[in-house]
Amino acid sequence: MKNKTVFFCSECGYESAKWMGQCPACKNWNTFVEEPVIAAAGGKGARAKTERQAAQPVRISEVRSEDEKRISSGIGELDRVLGGGIVTGSLVLVGGDPGIGKSTLLLQMCRALSFKDIRTLYISGEESLHQIKMRADRLGDFGSSLWMISETNLQTVQSTILKYHPQVVIIDSIQTMYSDTVTSGAGSVSQVREATNILMQIAKKENISIFIVGHVTKEGVVAGPRVLEHMVDTVLYFEGDRHASYRILRAVKNRFGSTDELGVFEMESDGLREVLNPSELMLDGMTGDAAGSAAACIMEGTRPMMIEVQALVCPTNFQIPRRTAAGIDYNRVNLLMAVLEKRLGLHTGNMDAYVNLAGGIRMNEPALDLAVVTAVISSYLNKSVSSSALFFGEVGLTGEVRAVSQAESRIKEADKLGFKACFLPEGNVRRLRGETKAALIGIRSVRDLYDRIRSSGGR
Repeated sequence: MKNKTVFFCSECGYESAKWMGQCPACKNWNTFVEEPVIAAAGGKGARAKTERQAAQPVRISEVRSEDEKRISSGIGELDRVLGGGIVTGSLVLVGGDPGIGKSTLLLQMCRALSFKDIRTLYISGEESLHQIKMRADRLGDFGSSLWMISETNLQTVQSTILKYHPQVVIIDSIQTMYSDTVTSGAGSVSQVREATNILMQIAKKENISIFIVGHVTKEGVVAGPRVLEHMVDTVLYFEGDRHASYRILRAVKNRFGSTDELGVFEMESDGLREVLNPSELMLDGMTGDAAGSAAACIMEGTRPMMIEVQALVCPTNFQIPRRTAAGIDYNRVNLLMAVLEKRLGLHTGNMDAYVNLAGGIRMNEPALDLAVVTAVISSYLNKSVSSSALFFGEVGLTGEVRAVSQAESRIKEADKLGFKACFLPEGNVRRLRGETKAALIGIRSVRDLYDRIRSSGGR
């Protein structure tokens, strides 16, 4: 065996023989870390590898196309985000902030699978079996098909999986796994890449579904090499404020389904509870008698979701006014404020402006623009907007209100929740078909919206 030292980019995993200030692959600065690795000398193992029969190419017409086999996780919101269930032989990465509920979600999935007699193996590198049992007792009873082991050695983990051959495996977490063939410490670029590569081979060859938990950095991305997200089949992010009750599960990569779907959970004392109708919860507490509040409808995949947009505009006590955005892109709020100042003449240059999405969740859909503009105008005029009015539409730089997709689904959700009026782009009104309970009010520009709010408050 020969020892050598190489440099890895902590962002993308690019390997170099020397340190470089900027990574030539991802162009990030000061991301190279030095790690010792062991290169195996050529020998019997190397000859065996070269003598192995090479794979032969086949025509695409000869490949059988079959629907992927899926296993229901027992959690409807998780199945929705995965695209219909757990695909056998898939490798799924679950990331999220510490304490957000990643381990709780996967343990609840194991509980549901255990009652279906699906062999499940939970491998923890961070907790002892006693600690896992204490956490499991809060969730309720478990079936007999769930096995647990506390282990960090990758070779032991591999042999255990091959021995028991479960259908689903949970690795909590990938940063705690280490291989004897790599000399660097657990959690390093080399160890994470080696561990993921071995787990990927197990998943594909043995047709085992593997979920791996990944820690995230302060920027909110999975710690370790960026190649980790490229190797797995699905990347799920569990988001939300750890001090709030709501959690959002979204897919940023999914080879077997859409990345537009979203799952909503509520953290309770006995675990995570699925929120089947998040619109009612997000609008809970909205009174409509206070200025600076407007209801919006956003689309997450095929699901329409209502949310309350709040704004507060007030004279500043500082030389430079403050702009704060919670749950929505800060730059987007600044852009909309500039549109209002230019197109409507609202003098907000000497005012503080705060915009918040109630419920502690984060959304970036362009259809939120009209509700944000409504809330800002309402706060500026100190005139409340009716809580039975719904707003959605994209606002352009010239002040025009542009059409958005899936308007019919949004209006159907508004009818179901009892909204009496729906303010939407004029372009969407012309294309709609069918009867609606809510009165449809087409808006062409922010000037139309401003005049309506000033005259009637959206009533």
